[in-house]
Amino acid sequence: MEISEEEKKVLLNAARHSIKSKFTNEALPACDYEKFPNLAINAGAFVTLSVGNQLRGCIGYIVSDKPLFQTVVDAARQAAFKDPRFLPLNKAELDLIEIEISVLSPPFDLNDYNEIEIGKHGLILDELQRALLLPQVPVEHNMNLEEFLTALCRKAGLPGNTWRERQIKLKAFTANVFSEETNGGRNE
Repeated sequence: MEISEEEKKVLLNAARHSIKSKFTNEALPACDYEKFPNLAINAGAFVTLSVGNQLRGCIGYIVSDKPLFQTVVDAARQAAFKDPRFLPLNKAELDLIEIEISVLSPPFDLNDYNEIEIGKHGLILDELQRALLLPQVPVEHNMNLEEFLTALCRKAGLPGNTWRERQIKLKAFTANVFSEETNGGRNE
């Protein structure tokens, strides 16, 4: 899905305001879908929060039956307050967080590990245990394909070498990734 720079700013502002509203009791942000029809399309998205290059929360939806705008608003609140790996965000951290949004393509099946392109494809391990790694993860951590597959297996709670022992059931997706940093900073 092509997303304009203005739509990216709308989504980033909505994510920030949805988190902020938890502390201020303001209404959740709304979207003018007539002005931004792309944001009314049902699409999966992840919201990643970080403080000083350290992950602070990341939650999203592989697919969504809600408009993209609402998916981002929901994922932002979940990332801030419901990621089980972290304590809920506190008010003092609100001005410190950086927000990154990944809008996902629909998942598609992979038949061979050689089809995976580092930096282009995110991966979903879809067996008894599930796990997902966004396309930017191997780039940010300087992983090669083997390390990417090992990390995915470990995230699912499987031995890291499971992918070597047998062909694991994988789906891939691409993502349109943007952040406040790459889109002109905060516009509150």
